[in-house]
Amino acid sequence: MLVAGVDSSTQSAKVVLCDAADGTVVGTGSAAHPGGTECDPRAWWDALLKAGDGLLDRAGAIGVAAQQHGMIALGEAGEVLRPALLWNDMRSAPQARELIAELGGPQEWASRTGSVPTASFTVTKLRWLAEREPGNAGRTSTVALPHDWLTWRLAGSPAAGPVTDRGDASGTGYFSTATGSWLPGLARTALGHEVGLPRLAAPAEVAGHTPAGVPLSAGTGDNMGAALGLGVHEGDMVISIGTSGTAYAVSPRPASDPTGAVAGFADATGRFLPIAVTVNAARVLDVTAGLLGVDTGTLSCLALAARPGADGLTLLPYLDGERTPNRPDASGVLSGLTSTNGTRENLARAAVEAVLCSLADAMDHVAAVAGRPRRVLLIGGGARSAAVRALAPGIFGTEVVVPEAAEYVAVGAARQAAWALAGTAGPPPWPAPPSASYRACPVPQVRAAYAALREATAP
Repeated sequence: MLVAGVDSSTQSAKVVLCDAADGTVVGTGSAAHPGGTECDPRAWWDALLKAGDGLLDRAGAIGVAAQQHGMIALGEAGEVLRPALLWNDMRSAPQARELIAELGGPQEWASRTGSVPTASFTVTKLRWLAEREPGNAGRTSTVALPHDWLTWRLAGSPAAGPVTDRGDASGTGYFSTATGSWLPGLARTALGHEVGLPRLAAPAEVAGHTPAGVPLSAGTGDNMGAALGLGVHEGDMVISIGTSGTAYAVSPRPASDPTGAVAGFADATGRFLPIAVTVNAARVLDVTAGLLGVDTGTLSCLALAARPGADGLTLLPYLDGERTPNRPDASGVLSGLTSTNGTRENLARAAVEAVLCSLADAMDHVAAVAGRPRRVLLIGGGARSAAVRALAPGIFGTEVVVPEAAEYVAVGAARQAAWALAGTAGPPPWPAPPSASYRACPVPQVRAAYAALREATAP
């Protein structure tokens, strides 16, 4: 039996077709998404159909994982009212501050939802909609997330409405991770009126069927999908360097961090997934390569030719605002530039070190609630960089394991589909992917210089 997994990310739709028994990938497809921080969901649907052409019709079950937080406002007839606001849209930062203050402060939010909302969270986007587009807000009958909406479309858009899972729901800001239930009062407070929310499906549930009768799993968020695809165990820390940067771990207990640095999410299996997210990740390397007029492979070679610490050149990589730490209005800062250290090699090294230091900060926040990791699993497009792989162990201070490049979010969605098809107590025991291991001596001076710049520029 074959199963299909979908990853509908910020940049593209990816589809993998896997053997349900062992996860062997037998087919893949992809299609690009429009750029920007808002998007018409119908563009995701068109990309999904293109990526899945010749694959979805061979699947005995389908699972969808997608970017988290995106707000899809639906009217009474299920129509899309406006382009979806994506996770990386920072316009609702003032509304995040309003909501935190209105509902008792960070401690109260962390206690009730497991997270303190930032501009990424759906609840803040609902408040933005109420304040800036009251007409659309008033017409909003249901709010869905990207994976909810795509699964619903695969099912033929039934009148019963979208279905979601606790993993993706935990990123909305109106869901209790600890109890596994919606907090509709928080959504009502944000939007100004009662609003429909997707039905919550169990991890292994068959949440619906396509018009042709193919089972659909509950689906989940992208980070939860990647954790399932990688087969993450307790003691692992996953760091992903993609469009966003993430650091997360699987935990048997819900997290509640009143500082807001860690979002206390749920995973796709019934456990929990405390996570810290950065807005700036692989794009920092792309931008730096562009400034130097080289490709990312050459950037990596230049970085490896420089000494640790880039001869005193330090980059704060908050190019597009930042979420960890919560600085939505921040910009990048290059510090320590002199006539002697302003070389291509040092600038390349500073960029790589900056991305890794930012993610090491995120890792430390997660470790504070989930325990220090025994190893780091490094994934995402940025993990293909030789410089990233070589420098990561020294900055993270632990062994770094790099699984072979694969679409782990889509593979996780496929594994969830296989689980729903099998109806077993746990996910099918697909083997761990092949990987390479990296070790290096710690370089505390690099993190110390980065920390000093981070604190010196704090608002």
